[in-house]
Amino acid sequence: MADEMVRRAQRFVNTVYGSQIGMTVEENGQTGWNTMYALTRALQYELGISSLSNSFGPTTLSALTAKYPALNSATVPSANFCRIIQSAMYCKGYDGGDIDGIYNSRVAAGISALKTDMGVDGLYPGSDLRPKVFKGLLNMDAYVSVNNGSNEIRGVQRWLNGRYANRQDFFIIPCDGHNSRDVAKSMLFAVQYELGMADGTANGVFGPGTQSGLKSHTVSVGSSGSWVSLFTGAMILNNRPVAFSSSFGASLASAVGAFQSFAALPVTSTGNFQTWASLLVSYGDQTRKGAACDGVTKITPARAATLKSEGIIYIGRYLTNASATSLPEKPIQPGELQTIADNGLRCFPIYQTWGREASGFSYPAGRAAGQAAVNAALDHGFKAGTRIYFAVDFDALDADVTSNVLPHFKGIEDAVADDGNRYKIGVYGPRNVCTRVGEAGHSSASFVSDMSSGFSGNYGYSLPPDWAYDQIVTRTVGTGAGAIEIDNNIASGRDTGQGSFDPPRAAVPDTLLNGGVSQSMMTDVGRYMESIGFPLDGGTKTYQHWKVFDTTVVEHDDLITDLSHRFNMRKALMQTSAYWEMRHIGIEDESKDLATILAYNTTGEFIESSTGIGQCRGYTAISAWNHGISRGYATGTPTDPTDDDDLYSMWKRIYDSEEFALQTLCMVHLWDADGKPNGDHDETPLRSMRLDYTDFEVFEVIRRYQGFGDQAVEDAGKRMGVYQIMEKYNSISRHS
Repeated sequence: MADEMVRRAQRFVNTVYGSQIGMTVEENGQTGWNTMYALTRALQYELGISSLSNSFGPTTLSALTAKYPALNSATVPSANFCRIIQSAMYCKGYDGGDIDGIYNSRVAAGISALKTDMGVDGLYPGSDLRPKVFKGLLNMDAYVSVNNGSNEIRGVQRWLNGRYANRQDFFIIPCDGHNSRDVAKSMLFAVQYELGMADGTANGVFGPGTQSGLKSHTVSVGSSGSWVSLFTGAMILNNRPVAFSSSFGASLASAVGAFQSFAALPVTSTGNFQTWASLLVSYGDQTRKGAACDGVTKITPARAATLKSEGIIYIGRYLTNASATSLPEKPIQPGELQTIADNGLRCFPIYQTWGREASGFSYPAGRAAGQAAVNAALDHGFKAGTRIYFAVDFDALDADVTSNVLPHFKGIEDAVADDGNRYKIGVYGPRNVCTRVGEAGHSSASFVSDMSSGFSGNYGYSLPPDWAYDQIVTRTVGTGAGAIEIDNNIASGRDTGQGSFDPPRAAVPDTLLNGGVSQSMMTDVGRYMESIGFPLDGGTKTYQHWKVFDTTVVEHDDLITDLSHRFNMRKALMQTSAYWEMRHIGIEDESKDLATILAYNTTGEFIESSTGIGQCRGYTAISAWNHGISRGYATGTPTDPTDDDDLYSMWKRIYDSEEFALQTLCMVHLWDADGKPNGDHDETPLRSMRLDYTDFEVFEVIRRYQGFGDQAVEDAGKRMGVYQIMEKYNSISRHS
């Protein structure tokens, strides 16, 4: 909603300073970072700072402190300087007068109200505007409760400001009732100040000096003073139901015991070092030994013995590996689960591909991931009821969770449901990711990446209520053949993994589709396509779902099976490309086909277009067949991809024959895998076509069939959902 006084503030900064500060702002009456940046630059200009920036950093603070340590009606240097203050006040929601350049009683009252909201009215009494308060005025932090903020948390925030804002490196934190990165760091500064660390030494880092000092400051029943205030503040910031107090009584002891039990700490009901650590940083006391671990190294009998001697019971291992070359032992290795079971250990599976940024997460990608994880879990022999942890291994901002991660997990949930809910869903990631995915109902337990303490989703967030495993440190244990690097995890007991397994499914050749699976396969593919916007009736495209599925999967199953055996290529790869391409055929494609035929028959000129159920171009087909002949995949005489007669002859065979179109599709896939030229570069060769391609290799072949660029990548992500469903039913057939 637009505010007229904010609009006037924006007009002022544009009119007076726009040409001097190198930026203007939209005059929309809405406060935002750009307006705050412009006002910050205007202040820097007035202070005589030559290199302007959006940051109210040390240079700005130092110059302001040196020139104007206390701004008021007598010391404000100019009308425009005062207008900067007044404009910032309105952007912050405080009365700043008429933006008339006069530091009058309304401005003074507004500054006093601001300092009271910040909690620094005792530290900075009166109506003077102090440098650190000015810094707080020129950011987007709120000093009143917003978005259902907690009054208890706001009380802690105001106390911290009022007690420590006069220290060199402590800057006024928001008082909005929400924990955050800045608030969490301010707690560490506060602890360091109470430990007696000097300005310049205190740094807000949970380092050796801070840890050593905290070990001497256990609080318990009968304790009182600032240390108890800090401790209760830390409890409140971790959403524990306690009162902010400087006295440690019986009720606080009970709440501490409950927190310790929740966090799998020894229950002492005292604020000892381990409890302090778990309250202040996500990883807590990293010397703790957990009953769980995860890693990228095969569990051998010697390593299993090491883990047992370390008190570890539960082992997290990866279902797949996105790469065929790096970390070769990352995925579960043949015989490994039996070794785990034979040694009395248990395993919980993790599914992770290449999702290291928000763009890798979406509803279609989640659908593909869900089915891929189910397929892999079945291959390895995980029994029904196992919980699979799907990884979000990047610093996801809250906006990323909303826009990408939650739709992704809805896709996972739908895929697992379509499979009959044989497996449960867990989430691996930072605290905020785990909490929000769980609250949305998409997962039933969390594997928390607390070791990444600097992640935005960990800093200032409490441990998720449904946590099962808490990853706190990487360490190497054992010696010799038993040595192994692990991520040490605390286990809550919510999930105990699996201690016995079904026989693994070998990577055997595909067979004809089992007669009973085709209908279910068609239903699942159709349901997936509907979920990403392709109606069963075809919508604006030529063919309905049933017709495309029947043509590309059922009618030519004999041929596709034979091609699979001949080229060591999974049937699902052929079925997916053919289905996807035919599903996209529209009237415009059919018109282009007729135009190509007409042009050649009347002028002898070949007009290129994609044709057939695999929508292949003449040039691509000739090049793929020539490549296949050169590699021994096919026999025959190469043809000329620049000759109109050869091009039309190839194109017409694809147009006329579905069987030849499928054979050509295979040739293109083989060329894709071998590293065909694509635009101005050659694709990187993959491993030769094989039955055990990784998800990444499958993705690359599918993507290369379409081309390169953002659209090809996006569409390949959607095709992967089709592939995983096709593979599910092909796998059922070849193992029945």
